[in-house]
Amino acid sequence: MYKLQMIAAIILLAAMGYLVGMIRRRKLDIKYALSWMIMIGLMLIVDIFPPILSLISHLFGIATPVNTLFFLGFIFSLMLIFVLTVSVSRLSDRMRQMSQALALAEKRIRELEESNTSETENKE
Repeated sequence: MYKLQMIAAIILLAAMGYLVGMIRRRKLDIKYALSWMIMIGLMLIVDIFPPILSLISHLFGIATPVNTLFFLGFIFSLMLIFVLTVSVSRLSDRMRQMSQALALAEKRIRELEESNTSETENKE
């Protein structure tokens, strides 16, 4: 069992290192990586202290720790989907506002160019 725990810990630490590297190279915003870092940290704690998962299973009334692990993974997935949906919604709204502002600015530029053209024609 210890060998599997060591392999899991190494994989989790490698994943944490990969996330930190992506943040440093500005490939990933910290606000999106934070939930993954918290999840990796919690998984490391459960990996190092396996009785914690049994305790959580007992508290939730779940028969086996493996089912608790799948349940917590499902909850994490739902939370992540919700956060990303809110983010996409916010970005979509900002994109709409920027498109409208750009259209108004282009209209104003056209109007100024037309008024400038008519003023130069009147001077001649």
